[in-house]
Amino acid sequence: MAQIFTAGLVVLKEKKLLLAFSNNKQAWYLPGGKVDTNETAEAALIRESREELNIELKKSDLKFYMHITAPAFGEKEGIIMEQDCYLYDLHEEPLPSAEIRAVKYFDSHSYSSEPEQVPGVVMILQALKKNGLAD
Repeated sequence: MAQIFTAGLVVLKEKKLLLAFSNNKQAWYLPGGKVDTNETAEAALIRESREELNIELKKSDLKFYMHITAPAFGEKEGIIMEQDCYLYDLHEEPLPSAEIRAVKYFDSHSYSSEPEQVPGVVMILQALKKNGLAD
């Protein structure tokens, strides 16, 4: 079974989760992306956030939240996404660039009405709701 190792940024505002719309996959995702060879999840998240959202994360402020194993959305059947997710208290507005069209905050209800739902995002929203961090 093929795996893709990724890192996801979990930013909450008023109990809603920040998601980024990927032009490539035509769906809302956690900001972040693939972890390169010889790169840590934290380093990948810092790099991807700079490239996609024009924000500079501080490694010391990243707090590991959870690991997600889910089918990789938009990839061939049988490919699994392994994602380390980190909470981050963002004090600036992200500015989408590269392959990101837009950013928006979602609760589980508003995300469930999206035409495409990414399994990993559904899982993180469920966990955040269970832990009282999101609606």
